[in-house]
Amino acid sequence: MSLLNVILAILFPPVSIFLNEGIGATLLISILLTLVGWIPGSIHAVWVLSKRGEGASI
Repeated sequence: MSLLNVILAILFPPVSIFLNEGIGATLLISILLTLVGWIPGSIHAVWVLSKRGEGASI
């Protein structure tokens, strides 16, 4: 998880998810959470990036 990804996840959650995961259910969830509130979208994006980082190191 790079610094740029974290900054994007905090400022523009759906963009960060799109760049890392592509189009899919995760992106849809991120968009919906961001529409509900910016903070839930940001938390989801950081969580997805951290889970993706854990799986890559194995």
